[in-house]
Amino acid sequence: MDRAHHSEQTKANLKSRLNRIEGQVRAINRMIDEDVYCDDVLTQIRATRSALNSVATQLLDHHMKGCILNKVNKGEEEEAMEELLVTFQKLMKD
Repeated sequence: MDRAHHSEQTKANLKSRLNRIEGQVRAINRMIDEDVYCDDVLTQIRATRSALNSVATQLLDHHMKGCILNKVNKGEEEEAMEELLVTFQKLMKD
């Protein structure tokens, strides 16, 4: 399995975002326990999904500019494009 090579700044940013998302999920769990109005819970779920999408977008950007570009530069264009297609398919699945 290939490994990513994220800078310490990128890792810190991703971890910070994921920690906030983790807090949002805990808040949703509490909201359910406390019988908070459904629309308010759904709003929080939408915000959490948006935050996860933001993390995915940042990772995809890094993947394309780093991992995929490195493969293209090594002459592995077909493998790189296939990997990118699989990555997009994973992201688009619900």
